[in-house]
Amino acid sequence: FERMVEYEFGGPVGALGIIFGLPLVVYFLFFGCQENCALTPECATSVLNGLKDVGGLLSARSVELTVYWISLCVLLERVLPYEAALGAPLKQKNGLRLKYRLSAHLQFWVTAAILAFGAVELAPESLSVRRFGPLPLAELYDEYLGLLTASLLVSFGLSLYLYVSALLKPSEELAEGGQTNNVVYDFFIGRELNPRIGDFDLKEFCELRPGLIGWAVLNLGCAFKQYERLGYVTAPMVLVNVFQGLYVWDAQYYERAILTTMDITTDGFGFMLAFGDLTWVPFTYSLQARYLVDRDPQLSPYALAAIVLLKVVGYAIFRGANSEKDAFRRDPGSAEVAHLKTLPTKRGRKLLISGWWGMARKINYTGDWLMGLSWCLLCGTENIIPYFYAIYFGVLLVHRANRDDHMCGIKYGDDWKKYKEHVPYMFFPGVF
Repeated sequence: FERMVEYEFGGPVGALGIIFGLPLVVYFLFFGCQENCALTPECATSVLNGLKDVGGLLSARSVELTVYWISLCVLLERVLPYEAALGAPLKQKNGLRLKYRLSAHLQFWVTAAILAFGAVELAPESLSVRRFGPLPLAELYDEYLGLLTASLLVSFGLSLYLYVSALLKPSEELAEGGQTNNVVYDFFIGRELNPRIGDFDLKEFCELRPGLIGWAVLNLGCAFKQYERLGYVTAPMVLVNVFQGLYVWDAQYYERAILTTMDITTDGFGFMLAFGDLTWVPFTYSLQARYLVDRDPQLSPYALAAIVLLKVVGYAIFRGANSEKDAFRRDPGSAEVAHLKTLPTKRGRKLLISGWWGMARKINYTGDWLMGLSWCLLCGTENIIPYFYAIYFGVLLVHRANRDDHMCGIKYGDDWKKYKEHVPYMFFPGVF
């Protein structure tokens, strides 16, 4: 009996295209968004010239900074106080729930303190501390290309380790989608479900810490660089840092919620997630801050107010929907969600058909995208490149929503059809 292979992302050919194509996209966004930053033939020439200069893609200092950063992230995860938590039951392991160390929120603030007070000046005569100050974060902007390349090398190196080490693991340790025996596809999608070194969970660590917090740190580096060049920090730059900093903080504060996501419970840990966590997130999501270093779009107070309102609305939808879902998963009978209508299923689980989740099946994605659009709008309307995030993220969310819909159709059968009759819209009630 041979297990039926069901490929995603275009199978091995699609996986190969993503493995080599997406790193080129990240480089394109760097070289294509310099002083001119426009979709022109000159932009394409700039990208090609930049990639030809292989020696300029990496520097000793960028490698040093990358090693320092990842080492700091690992150290803080290991030494900071943590809350013990159990993950979702894993059917591959007969319902076993893995133990996790939750400390991302504390790590976020400890990292912020190190950035704010980590530069120590000593008095030479006594070797006593004269003063504490912020680290020179503008250097991150100067080393941006090298940091990008270093993170890409880490992503490939980690992916190779994950693939090879998974070859020695029993089948119950592997993700269902990562056992196709096609080297390219399994390398991309990830063979092992929850790879660990002792009790150090590699996937949960990479999901929240080096790349996500690193994104906020890169944004701060861009703000420092703008102050260095212009002598002040513009309102759009401040708001980009606040908006995206809030997004990163939210993920750290609600770390427990990630334990029930598809990334943790279903997808293997391979190049797709390693590259996404360590390279794609920090070096494409920081595009708006990097774009604003040399530019002030001169947005009016009314425009800024409207963008802030959009961010607030998006965050309210995003956080309200996710909190409601998490509360229902933890305890469907709790006072928070007991009033909500549900649809029973043959699998024994109930599906929400009122509240936030009665409006649309992926209402949280709607809030997520509106927040991302607010970040892009802070860059003005003269250039489409800073809107890459809103365009890409919209496509990603539609793909993920359809992927979830397909998997839930298999999981719940006819009950899923009934559910979709109660909640017919995917993203926007009455529209999509």
